[in-house]
Amino acid sequence: MPSDAEQQVEPGKRGGLRIADRVVAKIAAQAAREALHGLPDDGNAPHATVDVHRDIARVGVTVELGYPSDIGRQCADVRRRVTERVETLAGMRVPGVSVRVERLHSALSVGARGRVR
Repeated sequence: MPSDAEQQVEPGKRGGLRIADRVVAKIAAQAAREALHGLPDDGNAPHATVDVHRDIARVGVTVELGYPSDIGRQCADVRRRVTERVETLAGMRVPGVSVRVERLHSALSVGARGRVR
């Protein structure tokens, strides 16, 4: 009977696990939601796109933010949380997260039409 050492497979000969891009995108979108916890969930949830190459994920997240607010801080929070969650849950390196602010929502513009001054 072979010993435990003889039964182990060399790392280069083991199988691999590939996580689908759409799964990584869902992780990233959820992480962005977590980072923006103070915003109401009005159906405008963040969405993400990813480009995965081996164990590196390039992530883009699109968000809608409240205004007035510290937009730079919120974007930094999203970058940090998305990087942390994708690296932890998917085991991928994330060299950067691009955050696109698609729309700003003003508390003054709720129900209003036209420009907010």
